[in-house]
Amino acid sequence: MSAITLVPIGSVPDDLLNRLAKRVGEIFRTTVLLQPESFDASLAFDSYRNQYNSSTFLSLLLKNHDSTEAKILGVTAYDLFVPVLTYVFGEAQLGGKAAVVSCFRLRPELYGLPEDALLVESRLEKEAIHELGHTFGLIHCSDDRCVMHPSTYAEDIDLKDTRPCITCLGQLFLNPPLVIAESHS
Repeated sequence: MSAITLVPIGSVPDDLLNRLAKRVGEIFRTTVLLQPESFDASLAFDSYRNQYNSSTFLSLLLKNHDSTEAKILGVTAYDLFVPVLTYVFGEAQLGGKAAVVSCFRLRPELYGLPEDALLVESRLEKEAIHELGHTFGLIHCSDDRCVMHPSTYAEDIDLKDTRPCITCLGQLFLNPPLVIAESHS
């Protein structure tokens, strides 16, 4: 399994990145390295939408980390979009090298609920694993408990497990671990 490099984009707390790196490493059974921010995030800013283009972030991550074989995960607190959608939680290259996730729309206070740092961290972890799963070739899963199931709303993320289902794990590893998410079909 390829190593993974986590790159903050903008202001992301170090303790959050460290915990995310630990969990991502456990799920993908690989080394996770933390790197400093490597480009100017304003290059992806769209002033008309007041959001950041996630595809531009992917390009910038690839440009600034092209010498490594590791998968690259950009982590940000900026609001992300792709032109055909109002917003995205993240984006990845299917079978590629780069992914990006944002905690912006994972915050319950955005929806009129009380702040909950643990909920944001749980959602961010699931989205990071989901997007990295795409870089390892996993597509969306029909099992609504699988981390690879698509999420349209933040509440959808809460229903998913942190780990891929056994089918998706089988695609990642020849010998899936003994501790796996149960499939609730």
